[in-house]
Amino acid sequence: MGTQLVWYKRDLRVHDHEPLLRASQAGPCIFLYVYETEILESREYDLQHLRFVNQCLEELADNLKRRGARLTLRRGRMPDVLDELHNEVPFESIWSHEENGNRFTWDRDLRIAQWVKRNGVEWHELTQTGVIRRLDNRDGWSRRWHRTMEREIVPPPGALDQARLRNHGRRLGERSSRLGSTEKTETQAGGEQNARKLLESFLAFRGEGYTGGMSSPVTAYDACSRLSPHFAHGTISIREVFQRSSRRTDELKALRRSGTDIGAEWLTSLSSFRSRLRWHCHFMQKLEDEPEMEFRNLSRAYDSLRPEAFDDNAARCFEAWKHGRTGYPMIDACMRSLRTTGWINFRMRAMLVSFAAYHLWLHWREPGLFLARQFLDFEPGIHWSQMQMQSGTTGINANRIYSPIKQVTDQDPGGFFLRRWLPELEGVPDKRLPEPWKMSRSEQDAAGCVLGQDYPLPIVDHQQAYSEARSRMQSIKSSEQARQDAQAIQAKHGSRSRRGPG
Repeated sequence: MGTQLVWYKRDLRVHDHEPLLRASQAGPCIFLYVYETEILESREYDLQHLRFVNQCLEELADNLKRRGARLTLRRGRMPDVLDELHNEVPFESIWSHEENGNRFTWDRDLRIAQWVKRNGVEWHELTQTGVIRRLDNRDGWSRRWHRTMEREIVPPPGALDQARLRNHGRRLGERSSRLGSTEKTETQAGGEQNARKLLESFLAFRGEGYTGGMSSPVTAYDACSRLSPHFAHGTISIREVFQRSSRRTDELKALRRSGTDIGAEWLTSLSSFRSRLRWHCHFMQKLEDEPEMEFRNLSRAYDSLRPEAFDDNAARCFEAWKHGRTGYPMIDACMRSLRTTGWINFRMRAMLVSFAAYHLWLHWREPGLFLARQFLDFEPGIHWSQMQMQSGTTGINANRIYSPIKQVTDQDPGGFFLRRWLPELEGVPDKRLPEPWKMSRSEQDAAGCVLGQDYPLPIVDHQQAYSEARSRMQSIKSSEQARQDAQAIQAKHGSRSRRGPG
């Protein structure tokens, strides 16, 4: 029974971790996590991500210790780290989960594949999501996803056999990381235990209002599961969450049959939640099948739509958007909230990207890199798919040009969210919050908010930007190349079902 290496990446847990269980059954193990140089230096990475990872690693180390093992930590480039470990303890196999990541992880995995071949090491990669590698087409994808989600949960191992190493390393400190500082002061905490607490509170009481509360930033913080950072870092598996949600649905149906009033929203909310778990993997599958989506328009017909390089005006608009100084309250409040908490609900994410793409006419790549650093739950497949979808460059999705004015009326008519994140608007009457620039000077004085001084005037005119964007998008969408691209993209990436990806 030779030494095995369990390579932890974005799967920082002991429950439902097949590589961990199978490696522990095969021989003494090295349990490895690597602070990879390319990730630390990536423009997608922020200090908040390192903090979350370290919280996860602390709990993971404790869980391994209770089973008689130690977590080994290294900083460096792969496969250089493997060379170092293999020279000290020649392991015969690597066990890991498949990673559906970005270009860096793709290139790194190619290097690992070459390394294991040179060194006579077996590499066992096992799936942890519904994403399918080397997928021929999307026909039947939904059925295969459900089969994956319904597989038996893998139990955590019992006692572990630890391979001997001279040095197990230590967690990477914030100063040593050279990541600088972060504005994130209200982020979620990492670790399996926190993931499970969120899941249990969602299924016990928070989830009842999921369908009705997910769209507004006023209610979404409680109504949404808030599990996305844990999915992104793998402290709980999507399969376990899917099965727990299904069991909760069965429990509620049984209660209803017994005559108990379970409320009108529970079953609809949990069904919607499971559907979004499927969409989660649907968008990750897109990047898996089309890695270039991270860098170029999915539909090449839109390549001339927006310049990638920003001129002075675009750079000015980009800075205003990044710092929540556009003059549109819902845009600015969402951005300031995101910069502090690392999270905002989906509809508001879509609105932020839509505003950058259609109102400011910015290419999606730079805003996408900025938002990747802001999102604690950054998931490359979902992120870059959504950046293009909300910017209108996928070729197969409807153009969604959000009105930041209407979003105030629809999602926060009482101004609760807006006033929390835009204290300069505290005295502005509710009826003026959607369009504060329409206040007279006497109204501004009474509200204690002088436009252009205390709060900026709109950086662009909404109606003009909306009309110009629609005209530009339509001129390309009606072209022959766009129609041909759309047919090919739909065949490769499109959902096969009106009810969900399939």
